[in-house]
Amino acid sequence: MRSAERRILRDGVAIGVAVGVIGASFGVLARTAGIDPVMACAMSALIFTGGSQFLAVTVVASGGGILAAVIGGLLLSARHIPFGLSLAPVLRGSLAKRLLSSQLVIDESTAFALSQPTAELGRRAFYTVGITLFCCWQAGTALGAFAGGAIGDPAGLGIDAAFPAGLLALMTPRLRHADARVAALTGAGLALAATPLLPAGAPILLSGLGVFAGLAVRRDGRR
Repeated sequence: MRSAERRILRDGVAIGVAVGVIGASFGVLARTAGIDPVMACAMSALIFTGGSQFLAVTVVASGGGILAAVIGGLLLSARHIPFGLSLAPVLRGSLAKRLLSSQLVIDESTAFALSQPTAELGRRAFYTVGITLFCCWQAGTALGAFAGGAIGDPAGLGIDAAFPAGLLALMTPRLRHADARVAALTGAGLALAATPLLPAGAPILLSGLGVFAGLAVRRDGRR
């Protein structure tokens, strides 16, 4: 158990460093778009979903209205609904505790939690990764927002690729089953096909339809 806990902490810190660097990139972008550094930090603390934050700042920077930024952010964040449903068996406690925990429901904390062999390790992974990433994201945002142009764009270093690569590595053990592989491939295909046609965020939601293909394969296997 202790070795598993050390591994969770090690992996959480590693991805937290990458999150902090991307947070700095967000802070720089927000300041470039004319957003007050305090407001940028408040966005990171209250919203805490990088994709929606980057989208909102990009919309504002390109001359779009607040309504467009909010709608785009909500659309992109809708993927957190199935995240919360999948974590329900792992996260227990009072309603107040679960409401506080919902602030930590992001891609990385969900993937780490669901990749653990037991519910206990899943809870530990969720809180370890969630809290670590939250702190690193806030620190990165503050650094980027207040330091401004002194920091270059971390995306130019290729660090943004650490997120999909890390999540793929975490979810690979779940692809042992045929239904999971079919669901993943179908969802990826739908998202890729829809990317040139739909606004940002919509392809991610559309990829969720891959679950039905996986369920069909599972039902066939049980016959």
